[in-house]
Amino acid sequence: MHILVTNDDGPPSATSSPYVHSLVRELQKRGHDVSVCLPHTQRSWIGKAHMIGQTVKPLYYRPSETFDPSPTTASQAQGTTNARPSKNGKDEEWILVDGTPASCAQIGLHHFFHEKGPVDLVVSGPNYGRNTTAVFALSSGTLGGAIEAAVCRKKAIALSYAFFSRNHDPLVINAASRHSVKVIEKLYAEWPEDRSVDLYSVNVPLIEGVEGQKTLWTEVLQNYWGENGACFEEVEGSIGDEGEEEERIREGEESKSSGPPDSKANGDTNGEGQTRYAHRHFKWAPRFTDVYKSVDESTPGNDGWAVKEGFTSVTPLKANFCHAATHLHGEELKLSTSDPQTMTLSTSTLIYRPKQHFYALIAYEDPYVQPLILSALKKLFSPEAYTLLSIPETAASEEPVSLSDLLPNNTSSQILQITPYEAIDWDYVDAHPRTCLVNSYMLRKALIRKHYLSATVEQWVAKRPESVLAKHVKRSEHFELDYAEFLDDALVEAFDLRASLEANEGREEKEKEWWILKPGMSDRGQGIRLFSTMGELQDIFDGWEVDSEDEDEDGGEDGDRGERDGGDRENGSADAVSHRSASEKDNITTSHLRHFVAQPYIHPPLLLPNDGRKFHIRTYVACVGSLDVYVYRHMLALFAGREYAAPGATHTSTFTSTTATATATDGPGSSNTKEAGDIDLEAHLTNTCLQRSVSDGTVQRFWDLELGEERKRDVFGQICEVTGEVFEAAARAMLMHFRPLPNAFEVYGLDFLVDARGTAWLLEVNAFPDFKQTGEELRGLVAGLWEDVLRVAVTGFFGAGGRDGEGRGRSYGEGGEGEGEGEEERLVHVRRVDLGR
Repeated sequence: MHILVTNDDGPPSATSSPYVHSLVRELQKRGHDVSVCLPHTQRSWIGKAHMIGQTVKPLYYRPSETFDPSPTTASQAQGTTNARPSKNGKDEEWILVDGTPASCAQIGLHHFFHEKGPVDLVVSGPNYGRNTTAVFALSSGTLGGAIEAAVCRKKAIALSYAFFSRNHDPLVINAASRHSVKVIEKLYAEWPEDRSVDLYSVNVPLIEGVEGQKTLWTEVLQNYWGENGACFEEVEGSIGDEGEEEERIREGEESKSSGPPDSKANGDTNGEGQTRYAHRHFKWAPRFTDVYKSVDESTPGNDGWAVKEGFTSVTPLKANFCHAATHLHGEELKLSTSDPQTMTLSTSTLIYRPKQHFYALIAYEDPYVQPLILSALKKLFSPEAYTLLSIPETAASEEPVSLSDLLPNNTSSQILQITPYEAIDWDYVDAHPRTCLVNSYMLRKALIRKHYLSATVEQWVAKRPESVLAKHVKRSEHFELDYAEFLDDALVEAFDLRASLEANEGREEKEKEWWILKPGMSDRGQGIRLFSTMGELQDIFDGWEVDSEDEDEDGGEDGDRGERDGGDRENGSADAVSHRSASEKDNITTSHLRHFVAQPYIHPPLLLPNDGRKFHIRTYVACVGSLDVYVYRHMLALFAGREYAAPGATHTSTFTSTTATATATDGPGSSNTKEAGDIDLEAHLTNTCLQRSVSDGTVQRFWDLELGEERKRDVFGQICEVTGEVFEAAARAMLMHFRPLPNAFEVYGLDFLVDARGTAWLLEVNAFPDFKQTGEELRGLVAGLWEDVLRVAVTGFFGAGGRDGEGRGRSYGEGGEGEGEGEEERLVHVRRVDLGR
């Protein structure tokens, strides 16, 4: 690489810049072409400033071959500074600028070193001292130089050395430089292609054995100055020597103000002819006690904590002071254990090498997911390992894409197809089980349709009453209904449901058992209702038929809502019904849906201590071949739009209703009349597609919830156990409706609700889940999912071997049960089902 190095400490100096020489030499040893542009003197605490109106003048520094950073050499010249550049083009010269670190980045990028070609990477540092936590980072000249490079569209890394002693041992410094270069090379090789990261802030502790310590992804600790956060003290006379003050600050000395000068000696605002303000001088004298205390009191995972523990901290950033790649926080950046002196630079330590070239048809038709899949493929495989295919523009929509037409005339060609369900060429998949890998199973009704899932669990538990599903899936009453008038007949065999509704007729509101009604083949929460009596249930169906008649009279939809691809081939998460937006009527009719499931409503749900909204957990699950089941550790919490209240305690509806008098079009200020039994579903349904009052925090990372680590680990354990069991139940008990193929994999979205006692209940299983609900801030979470899924599924199928090995991830329980710290896998293997295929 051509690397531009800048800093905020100036040229090599035992007292103010003892590290830059070592880093430059180590980069050069590794074969990089290094250009250097530094401030001519120390420029700490200046951020990304430029000196407006100042004419910036360069000097030319010729470094010595070696440099001794020990304090005893402070008075010795170890390099020469010249006013004019050398006439010998072979001399090594660094540029010194009487400006700021940001100015050095600008001048180095645009006005020098052009003969070396474009700069690939800007490294700002190593800073003399740490740049962890917000208080330091926001004023750091080291970060300022890197941010300036980032806004110049260059990859940039801010590097800081956190020293714990002023005894600058050259062996420790050189080890830190070797380690830093490994980190730099690793970050550059795996720089995200989606522009999610502009720069990295790296903090390396200057300790013995740093090369053997972990390197962790972290966030910047948000901290503040103390309540008495004055960073200046009043002094008399001149300011003093800035270099001396900087040295004192670096050593962490607390300044002790002698108090303000005597106000009478300097003037009194009340006296005639006196000045309004006392004339004073001020000196930079920050108090760091509260800053250091914030690190000691912080939870693990931030940059300050990592350095305190002796780990190297890597923080991905955007050039706008926002965290980036938050899905990595708390995880380890695994570096090669090879001898750093002999290790060669590779494009990525995650590169896999398939036994033969393969073709890839990646046409997911989702602008949110498509680039993430392509990025994951690029990270895992070298460019020569595969060839991307594209669907012809003339291809019919919602029709299978003929792989035979896309591939060369070679039946042995390997191909990976990741497309919507409708575009899969199932005939080709069936005919080429050893060379064609596809991203969906053909048959999976047993899981993704609510009434089939109910039957799957019922059959499994009937033969295995000890199954975990018996205590984590609510019993269901499945019934079919063509028209509302036949409801009573449809419930003839729904014994538990009828008994509950009849009992509710004589109960007080708070004692009723509430039920939730779910259309068997709807999606996005459409058609879900709450009820507690037979009359309320009848009103629901009557209301749908009234809406349907109104639509027909107005020339609305024609009611053709059968299965789009017929037979047993499901259509992803939009199984059978096309819906309009939640701001319009449901337009759900019994004649269109037929299949319904009624389950006891889970009450009370688990709520956060400081958030009264109900939430469910979205868990991404990957099934590979026939059959390995994986749970993605980084789960989501999706919150309802309003605070939760028991169904019987809610009497004002602003969204939808259990009765025929209110519709989904009712909103705040609606003039529609509400009946006393109406229920505000927005307080009960956590589906983000239905929310009218979506606010910040609707989607959060599960591991960030304020539930306590033990509770979260317990919930995660339950989810892993239930997930493995339900997929095995479908594979063994419902072979006609769930058939895992050896040459297929699929990503599902499972929804769980945790009740107040901490039990995780499985709600539903979604194929082709809506990843967009994750949101832009957590986009990296989905990116990590696809990287892990392709690593496990694609590399295993094509026989690719990589530096991380091949095959499945760590099984649940092998590496602990936390939130993905350290050695734990993000993709947790929870079940292997041997189906003999």
